[in-house]
Amino acid sequence: MINNDVLRSIRYMLDLSDIKVVEITKLADADFPIEKTDVQAFLKKEDEEGYVECSNRVLAHFLDGLVFHYRGKDESQPQRPIEKRVTNNVVLKKLRVAFQLKDVDMHQAFADAGFPISKPEMTALFRQPEHKNFRLCGDQALRNFLKGLTLRVRGNG
Repeated sequence: MINNDVLRSIRYMLDLSDIKVVEITKLADADFPIEKTDVQAFLKKEDEEGYVECSNRVLAHFLDGLVFHYRGKDESQPQRPIEKRVTNNVVLKKLRVAFQLKDVDMHQAFADAGFPISKPEMTALFRQPEHKNFRLCGDQALRNFLKGLTLRVRGNG
């Protein structure tokens, strides 16, 4: 999925203001250069004036910040490196960690969006890319997961 769409979906799901998106992003790195105007540019549609593509670096910081926002930061642990390339699989993993979702919760989110997936299919999405059973998460799967998670979080069931 396009990074801007992921950011837009999560922002809507959590009903976040532009300032809150900046605050969450800065949880991953307080010195990360992002402002409210940047967020507004990321949230515009591609054909709107002022649209700016959301980089992997920005989305990675936002997703890590989301984990810290919901789970807290363990200062005793060294900070994990920021993802260089944010794939759909990485987005799934970060959201799973941030919201402390178990397998049953993940299956429910997919099912709520009308996109049920089997246990082996889901397990394959969370494997390391080098693993023989690893499977790339397609845009449709991520879109449906975000939709199902939004229904769960916002309570529009």
